[in-house]
Amino acid sequence: MVKLDHLTIPVRDHLTSRDWYVRNLGMKVDFEAPDRRTTALQDDSGLTLFLEEAPQHVGSAGCILYFQVDDIEAKHRQLSDAGIPFVHPPQKEYWGYGAELRDPDGYRIRLWDEKSMREKGQ
Repeated sequence: MVKLDHLTIPVRDHLTSRDWYVRNLGMKVDFEAPDRRTTALQDDSGLTLFLEEAPQHVGSAGCILYFQVDDIEAKHRQLSDAGIPFVHPPQKEYWGYGAELRDPDGYRIRLWDEKSMREKGQ
């Protein structure tokens, strides 16, 4: 068996990024290592996303994060109503059906849901 269960991305400020991922995507803080300026977040499936403060290595162009949500239309409305800008709303793309936004460091975040992907993403 092979299973991706940890991913580290360099960020400018791990606390700012932590708050953004918790507030907007519902991730939970697993632990923090203040001396290493790192926060570990977990999603609902157990994947751990490490936010490691390394401003000189932030490379938003090199990584796209895909998050499955319950309902892409509802999540888009919720985040838009909260003032979160989107690159594009839910729509058909080459990778399927979903929306795209950026985190505080410019990482591309793609949101999708299983039903819309199956019905609209083909």
